[in-house]
Amino acid sequence: MRKLLSAVIIAAFLPVAVLAANPEPPPTLQMRNLTWLEIKAAIDRGFTSVIVPSGGIEQNGPHMVLAKHDFIVGYAAERIAAGIGTMLVAPTLSIVPEGSFSPPSDNMQWPGTIGLSDAAFEGVLDGVARSLKQAGFKTIIFIGDHGQSQAPQARVAEKLTREWRRDGVRVFQVIEYYDDTAQTKMLESRGETAKTIGEHAGLVDTAELMSIAPEAIRPEGLKNLPRPLAELGASGAPEKATPALGKELITIRIEAAIAKIRSLLGG
Repeated sequence: MRKLLSAVIIAAFLPVAVLAANPEPPPTLQMRNLTWLEIKAAIDRGFTSVIVPSGGIEQNGPHMVLAKHDFIVGYAAERIAAGIGTMLVAPTLSIVPEGSFSPPSDNMQWPGTIGLSDAAFEGVLDGVARSLKQAGFKTIIFIGDHGQSQAPQARVAEKLTREWRRDGVRVFQVIEYYDDTAQTKMLESRGETAKTIGEHAGLVDTAELMSIAPEAIRPEGLKNLPRPLAELGASGAPEKATPALGKELITIRIEAAIAKIRSLLGG
């Protein structure tokens, strides 16, 4: 038994040239569902890029569950990684900045929201990135599905890239994933307006989640509203959302992120 275990451990540290003879991808791109041996072997075969998705646990009106961002960014991250071809996906970071605590602001005004300060979130990102660098990844990509995560991610990416310049390890914040300009133009071309599109928990969010995790939608929440939708933590016309529309919208963001990451990787 000891000899077998020793052989397995030694194999995990074989040179890249030896492992390259069997270059098939790992069983899954999701790191959380791989063993450390599978991750090490994947890195040795060239899977040296990793995407770190961040979501959020926050109120999303009367019609969507708290983990809306997690569902959407988790799906998108795996699609992006598959599009790149040599990228794994780190576990989604669910707890992100959501506003101030006392007095509460932004999403922290609503029951169920769980937030971090910017400094605490930056500390988490820093630790995650250092762990991934230690594992052997050379390119670390942050994408975030929540607005307040964008600036902290950019700051950490810039700091670590500067710190690790001599190590050949780069960290990027891919804002192209979050940018909704192309989505808005597409919806406006079909007759939607800023009022019907909305901002938080509106048409885009609802359609995307509906296409990915319909079980996370509560359509009955939009019926017989006790107060205006804006007072219930949402905006726009989410009742107009469809799964087909959601698939189109999320594809726009996925393709934009893939294009940006390819350019960063030089491909």
